[in-house]
Amino acid sequence: MRHRIAVVGAGPAGLTFARVLHRHDHRVTVLERDPAPDARPPGGSLDLHEGLGQLALGKAGLLAEFEALSRPEGQAMRILDADGTVLRDWQARPGDRANPEIDRGQLRDLLLGPLDVQWGRRVTEVVPGTRDGVLVRFADGRQEMFDLVVGADGAWSRVRPAVSSATPHYTGVTLVETSLDDVDTRHPDLARLIGDGSVAVYGVNRNLAAQRNSGGHVKVYAQFRAPLDWHTTLVRHSGPDAGLDLADGEAVRSSLLALFDGWAAPVLDLLRRGTAFAHRPLYVLPAPHTWTHVPGVTLLGDAAHLMPPLGAGANLAMLEGAELAEAVAAAPGPGDLDEAVRAFEEQMWARAGRWAEMTTAGLERLVSPDPAAALALFDEVQPS
Repeated sequence: MRHRIAVVGAGPAGLTFARVLHRHDHRVTVLERDPAPDARPPGGSLDLHEGLGQLALGKAGLLAEFEALSRPEGQAMRILDADGTVLRDWQARPGDRANPEIDRGQLRDLLLGPLDVQWGRRVTEVVPGTRDGVLVRFADGRQEMFDLVVGADGAWSRVRPAVSSATPHYTGVTLVETSLDDVDTRHPDLARLIGDGSVAVYGVNRNLAAQRNSGGHVKVYAQFRAPLDWHTTLVRHSGPDAGLDLADGEAVRSSLLALFDGWAAPVLDLLRRGTAFAHRPLYVLPAPHTWTHVPGVTLLGDAAHLMPPLGAGANLAMLEGAELAEAVAAAPGPGDLDEAVRAFEEQMWARAGRWAEMTTAGLERLVSPDPAAALALFDEVQPS
């Protein structure tokens, strides 16, 4: 028997789920609110771990293609003091594929492959427990029925309310992102500062990091502890109005430079030369996040266990997608499907709960009153 299955969200979790099911010759409907794959920037680089994201790609039959696209040299990591002194400089070892980097856009295209994604399908509500299955309602007024609906639709999931009343809460840490293009040609001094992978500088309750993507593109991230409405309480130096307009790139740049005042000039150049700024307050779900099993609905990735962005989220999401797909493919009947999903959830909750605790503790150390706490954390996780 072929189950009617939908996954909401065409991110790493949803696409991995669909791709593994496709490999098992099982049809799945992929519903994505974005109108096209390139409707918005895909985000920065991801490091895929051997026992997590890479394992998921192996289950999808895509590991060789990933190895051809990924950047093992991107594992390099350099840490500086605020005065520009190099404190640590880890380089990727020859043949080391523990967690090579890949651009999110490249990963998305790799996973998309032959999948038929329904773009521009904005889900508004998921209603389990109906006579014919799970009802999915769309913003355009249409609705469809499925035997299983998988919510892989991120932090503000529209599927999550069908199984849980939990909502994300602010961590107290805000991230502002900017970027540099063609860094090796246009900014060779910053290219040398960043190296082959990433560079990070840690201060009191703030840090600044830059990470290479492919094609000479660099993402720059400023993180700091602040109230959620921090930008509304600033007094702008250029006029009498209180508050910072986050759409005003030059005003954001000036505010960030003031926040990191006194840091080494080459480090501040990462902000001075940035081309655009995006405000990203960091939210998390309660940890551990579990729910009473609801037949016909489950969650993956950020929809299930939103946690601080410390390299685990996408990896966990992809592995969960692959594992759930394998469990679904092995379930012949309706009762078997429900038991397979129930068993998957138990496994996911246990593993994600551990990672949520680790990443929450990690964020506390990376954005800390004591910059030495961040350095100590890296010393613990980097190979000797």
